[in-house]
Amino acid sequence: MREPTPEEQAALTAGAAMWRTVSVPEANIPACTMADGPMGVASGRVDERDVSRLTPCPTALGASWDEALVARVGALVGGDAVRRGIDLILAPNINLARSPLAGRAFEYFSEDPWLTGLLGAAWIRGLQSTGTGAIAKHLVCNDSETDRDRMNAVVDERTLREVYLLPFELAAKAGCAGLLTAYNRLNGDWCAESRHVMTHICRQDWKFSGAFVSDWFGTHSTVGSLAGGLDLEMPGPARFLGPKSAGAIAAGDIQAARVRDAAAHVADMARRFTGAKASPLGTQQAEDLLVEASAAGFTLLKNDGDFLPLVPGRDRIVAVIGPNAASPCYQGGTFAKIAAKPDVISPIEAIRARYGDYATILFEPGVDPQPRLPAMPVLPARDIGDGCTRGMTIEYFASQDMAGDPVASETRDTNSLVWFVGVHDLGVFATAASIRASGLYTAAKSGPHRVYLGGTGAVRMLVDGVEVLRRDEEVAASDTMGKLKRGDADEAEIMLTAGRAVRIVVEFRYTPARVQGLWYGLRGPDSAQAMLSRAVDAARAADAVILVVGETSDSSVESKDRSDTHLAASQILLIEAVTKANPRTAIIANVGHAFDTSWDHRAPALMLTWYPGQEFGPALACVLAGDREPGGRLPVTIAAEEADYPAFSLKPDAQGDLHYADGMLIGYRGLHARNTVPRHAFGAGFGYARFTYTEAELTGSMSGGAAVSVMVRNVSDVEGSAVVQIYRDVPELTLIGFSKVHLSPGESRRAVIDLPRRRFETWRDGWHLIEAPLPVFVGTSSVNRQELPGSLMA
Repeated sequence: MREPTPEEQAALTAGAAMWRTVSVPEANIPACTMADGPMGVASGRVDERDVSRLTPCPTALGASWDEALVARVGALVGGDAVRRGIDLILAPNINLARSPLAGRAFEYFSEDPWLTGLLGAAWIRGLQSTGTGAIAKHLVCNDSETDRDRMNAVVDERTLREVYLLPFELAAKAGCAGLLTAYNRLNGDWCAESRHVMTHICRQDWKFSGAFVSDWFGTHSTVGSLAGGLDLEMPGPARFLGPKSAGAIAAGDIQAARVRDAAAHVADMARRFTGAKASPLGTQQAEDLLVEASAAGFTLLKNDGDFLPLVPGRDRIVAVIGPNAASPCYQGGTFAKIAAKPDVISPIEAIRARYGDYATILFEPGVDPQPRLPAMPVLPARDIGDGCTRGMTIEYFASQDMAGDPVASETRDTNSLVWFVGVHDLGVFATAASIRASGLYTAAKSGPHRVYLGGTGAVRMLVDGVEVLRRDEEVAASDTMGKLKRGDADEAEIMLTAGRAVRIVVEFRYTPARVQGLWYGLRGPDSAQAMLSRAVDAARAADAVILVVGETSDSSVESKDRSDTHLAASQILLIEAVTKANPRTAIIANVGHAFDTSWDHRAPALMLTWYPGQEFGPALACVLAGDREPGGRLPVTIAAEEADYPAFSLKPDAQGDLHYADGMLIGYRGLHARNTVPRHAFGAGFGYARFTYTEAELTGSMSGGAAVSVMVRNVSDVEGSAVVQIYRDVPELTLIGFSKVHLSPGESRRAVIDLPRRRFETWRDGWHLIEAPLPVFVGTSSVNRQELPGSLMA
C-alpha cells in the first residue's frame, strides 16, 4: 500500500457525490456512503420497500433519561444502516432546545447540555457498535432555524464552552467518526471556517481525532475552510475544496501539511467504518425495542386520583377523541424525514385491539387532523408486490412524456415527497425526468371534496382521467427550498359519490440536478362544527375519554421556527368542549417540544408522548392499559408564560446577529435565577409506581471527583422506574448527574451517581474549580430537590 499523492490528498477533501466520499484504492482508502439521521436512516432511498425503522425523536429519547436504552436505539439505527449499505450517519443532533420556538427542537435531546451530551454519547456508542460511524451535528449553536445559513450567533466564551460545546465534547470523547459543522456563523466566523472551534478547542484541547465535515453546501471559501480546520466538504462534486485545495497550496495560501492532515482524517474515517459490520436486529426484536423506547419517553405530568391506567377488565365505554388518534405526528418535517414501514398501526387501531374484548370504543377526530395539507387516504393503484395496502403507487420515468414502462416503482403512504435529484449517484432519481403517483379513493360521504396539489416542477392532477388541477411552470432554483418549506398548494372542488371508487393520478415533470418536492391532499365534505359536535356527543356517552391532541409533521420543520407555543386554536376549543362534556378525560399530547399547557387544569391526566416513532400506537395502548408505565421525565422546561422562557425570540437583529443574551441561564437555570416557577419543571414526571429515597450520601471532592449514593425503594405494587437527579446551584443551578433505576414492586437498590471533576469546573480563561464548599442536591426535578448532608470541598 502506498501513500496518497498530493493530488489524491486534495481530492479526498471533497465528496465524490451527494452521499459518497472519494476513494483511492491504491492507497487502501475506500469510499464511504453516508445518510442523514437521527430518527433512522434517511436519504439515499431508492425504493419504499427499503424502508428504515422510525425511532422516537431525540426529545422523546431525552425524556427517557436512560443511557442504556438510548444506546440500544442507536444500535438499532446502526443495524438499519448496515442493512442498507450505509457507512456513516449524520447524527445525533446534539444542539440544545434553547427556545421552545426552535423548528428542529424535536431533534434535540434536551435543553440541558449534560443530559444531551451523555445521551448523545450513548447513541453514538450504540450506533458505532455496529460498525457504522456517527457524524454528530451541528457544530455549533445551530439551535434555531431562522436565517440559519446567514445568522451570526453571538456567544461569550464561558457559555460557549460550558453549555453549547459540552455535548460535542462528550461526543468527541465517545469517539464519534466526525463532527458536522453548522451553516451559521459563530462570533463572526462561518462555523465551517471557525479555527477557534475546530482547531483550538476540538483538536488541541479535546484531542479530537475524527473528521470535520461540512453540512451540505455549507462551505464558503477554499482558504477559510482549510485554514479553519475543515477536512471534508460535502456534498460532491467539489465546490471549494477537492482540486481547489491543491490550487490553494500552489498559490501559497495553504500549507501542504494542512491538506495532507485533512486527507488523513478522511482516510482514517473511511478505513475505520467500511470494515466489519454487525448483524441488524430482527423485525420483532426491533419493533419490541421501539415500543419500549416510545413508552420510556412518555411523560406523565398529571394523574389526579390515579386516573391512569385505564385497566381493561370490565365493561365500559371509552371515547377516543382527537385528530392525533388516527393521524398522529410520528416525526417532524426535515430533509432527514424517514421512509417508515407501510401500514403503521395508529393509536386508535392499537387501542381498539387492546380494549376491544373489554370495552366499547367510540372514536371521533373532533377537528381536521391536517388543517394545512390534508392526507391522501387512498389504496395503491396497482400491486407491486411490496405488501403495502395504503398509499399512492409512485412510478419513475426516464422521460418527461412518461412513455414506456417506469424505471422503478414504490408505494408511499404520505402526502409529501422530497427527492435530492440529480446531484448524487442513485440512478433512478438522477435519470428520471417525470413521476406519476396514483391511487384509488372511495368517498365515505357524497358531496363536494377539495383536492390539493403543489410541487417544485410542472404538476397536474386527474380524477378518473379528468384534469382538475394543473401548474406548468417549474420553480426557480432560488425558491426551491422555500417552496418545500411552505408547501404551497393549489386547490379545486370535485363532486364524489359515497361508495364509488375514483382513480386519482398526479403527474410531476421536472428538470434534474435540483432538490424536488411534490405534495397533494384530499379533504372530505365534513364541517368543523359537525366534527366538534360528534366529538362532544361521544364524550358525553363515555365512561372515560382519551383525548389525543397534538401537531402535524409540518408543525416542526427544518429551516423554519415557530411563531408561538400554542396548539392550534381548533384543538384548544376541542379540549375545552370535551372536558366540559366529560371531565373524566386523559389528555395525550403528541407534541415534539416545550409548548403551552395552560389548559391542563381541565383534565385529571396529562401525558406527553413527543414524536414517538413508528410504534406509537402499540406503545400508547400498552401504557393506557397499564401493561407498561410511562417512563419519561421532562427534558425541557414548560414555562407558565411565554415571557418566562430565558430565550424565546429567535429572530436575528438587523445586522444578522442573534445574541445569546441568556448566557449560562438556559432553560431551567434562567427560571431559577429569576425565582420564576415553571408550569412543569425540568426533570418532572412520574409513572405508575411510587418510590422513596433514603440513606443519601455524598463522598469525594471536587478536584478528585465525587459520588452521590441513595437507596431507592419501589413502594408500590407495580414495576416502574425512578430517575435520581443531582444538582448544584453555584454559580448557577446545574444538573451534574442522574441515574434511571428500574425496580420491581417492593424492590430496593442503591443508586450510585459518579460526578467527575468537570462537573465542578467553570471557564475563566481556563478551567477552574468552583469555590468551595459546594452544596449538592438530590431530587426528582429542578424544583423538587433537597440538599444533601455535607458539602464538597476542593
